[in-house]
Amino acid sequence: MSPSTKARSKASAGTPIVTELPPLGPTTKLQLPTQAERTLPNGLTVIAIRRPSVPLVEVRLRLPFGKAHPARAAMLASTVLSGTDTMTSVEIAAELQTVGGALSALVDPDRLLLAGNGLTAGLERILEILAEVLTAARYPAEEVATERARLVDYIQVAQSQPQHVARTALLKRVYGRHPYAIQTPEPEQVTAVRPAQLRTLHSERIRPAGATLVLVGDLQPAKAIDTAEEILGGWAIGGETATAKWELPPVPALVPGPLSLIHRPESVQSSIRMALPGVSRTHPDHAALQLANLIFGGYFSSRWVENIREDKGYTYGPNSAIEHLVAGSSLTVAADVATEVTGPAMLETLYELGRIASLPPKDDELEQARQYALGTLRLGVATQAGLAGLATTYAGAGLRLDHLAEHSARLAAVTKDEVAAAAATYLAPARAVTVVLGDAEKIEAPLATLTPIEKAQP
Repeated sequence: MSPSTKARSKASAGTPIVTELPPLGPTTKLQLPTQAERTLPNGLTVIAIRRPSVPLVEVRLRLPFGKAHPARAAMLASTVLSGTDTMTSVEIAAELQTVGGALSALVDPDRLLLAGNGLTAGLERILEILAEVLTAARYPAEEVATERARLVDYIQVAQSQPQHVARTALLKRVYGRHPYAIQTPEPEQVTAVRPAQLRTLHSERIRPAGATLVLVGDLQPAKAIDTAEEILGGWAIGGETATAKWELPPVPALVPGPLSLIHRPESVQSSIRMALPGVSRTHPDHAALQLANLIFGGYFSSRWVENIREDKGYTYGPNSAIEHLVAGSSLTVAADVATEVTGPAMLETLYELGRIASLPPKDDELEQARQYALGTLRLGVATQAGLAGLATTYAGAGLRLDHLAEHSARLAAVTKDEVAAAAATYLAPARAVTVVLGDAEKIEAPLATLTPIEKAQP
């Protein structure tokens, strides 16, 4: 935002008054919180970060889970907290509540995450319960059956939603035979999962070596690590760990080709999905690509949003974002538009991609995107939960919080020429993989005037 940017306000009499916003202050160096790290003899890495804003602690345990069977992994995440050798799921929840705490689990193609929080004074009890879940989860048949039915219902509802169908089709186009291609299991695969299979998966994959425990809150880092070692140091080493058997291969290079058109009869909307090349967080082009993407479509003031939302009203919430996974990164573009404007919306999307890839950004565009990136980066770690989430994500990529300061400095220093070069390299429309889900009888002809098309199955 430039110093001359103007804002309007209304006086009490209703007369608009134009005032100038003050100039933004200089970008200050990002100060990192006090932290400590230790890898325990069993292979568990513990990172403790002091953030004493409130008397709470955030707990995140990240376990590598690449190549896990999608249905079994999803069911394990749904039932890992359903009971142990000494506690039922209700008793686990009640015990956590006594220290103002809670735990939950989720899984994706890279990792299983056990996350929770509670009063700092209750950290020891939270870790004791976590340790029991890690070493003595039971997967009771009744709980598994209940969660199995719930997950099947959830997947069936998702599969009826066009956004899910379009996303699934894009993943298949982008990743081919890579494990990332299938991120939601089929209902019949979930139905086939049995408790014994979950116990086996737990025994094989929930191991300390390669796992990372992140603790953030009103704590003394070294003391918190001592507590974690006392409680989790006995977590068994035996069994296979995160070996090459489960290591994900690099993602395949994007292969542009004809637009994949998926027929959804009588659909009133079309779902446009695109994937473009991305780079990892440590790549020299990452900061420049992040700013180029923001200028194109990565936030509300971007060119693409201004074009197809504000100016033409084709869609409500277009978005583009860099997605980072352990085995590779990509840049995704998504918009849902009315059927009758599918062709014009695609035309404007290709136009904006071509424009950002061929013309350098204006100075004020770049500075506005830069300030947005720096501001959201700081806001993202302003809370204990945000800091814990980022530290855990970084740990999964082999990074630590010092990368946050490094990336902030790169965002502040990247030049217009570097942003233009990154846009030309990664955002050229000819490099995109594109999927459109909609009523093919109505949208095929206008799309065919813009790009070659192939019919595809969802």
